[in-house]
Amino acid sequence: MYEYIKGTVTDISPEYIVIETGQIGYQIITGNPFSFSSLEGQETKVYLYQHVREDNISLFGFQTAEERYLFKKLLGVSGIGPKSALAIIAAGDPVPLISAIEAEDDVYLTKFPSVGKKTARQIILDLKGKLADVAADQITVQKATKDISDGLPPALEEAVLALEALGYSTRELKKVLPKLEKEVLTSNDYIKLALQLMTK
Repeated sequence: MYEYIKGTVTDISPEYIVIETGQIGYQIITGNPFSFSSLEGQETKVYLYQHVREDNISLFGFQTAEERYLFKKLLGVSGIGPKSALAIIAAGDPVPLISAIEAEDDVYLTKFPSVGKKTARQIILDLKGKLADVAADQITVQKATKDISDGLPPALEEAVLALEALGYSTRELKKVLPKLEKEVLTSNDYIKLALQLMTK
């Protein structure tokens, strides 16, 4: 099992980043790849989780150990896979998520992609009272259909692509797009604002 990787960020896409170390480029899936934009070309440390399936081995990356811890806790919930777990921790701050779990607020939890009422109840059942030790650090994270991303500023288009990669639907994205278009932000900040609007 890998603990972390330290290397140079050489590529950023809507679904993953590439970190080169020892002349090998590692594809690392992250919730919000564009949170690494300011680090492109620089050496950085990324905490890793290796996910193994019969037909695939994937590396998931996190900027903090706390973010990875929360991801692993969510993976332990029946019905939650890696993609859903990434989308859940993508909101930028674990406090509202932990508060919702502690308050048994399943309505808040069902706002995330692939989380229905049954899965939300399972999250509460499995994790209530078990996340108090997650530090309240800022957790940053994350393809949209071509018709809604066409004509958008590059940073906003990248953000929309990353949000679709997390599983948000065209309908959900169209709802917040007018508010996003009023702002001039980086891809990372567009993603954070969109996630805040969609989880209100």
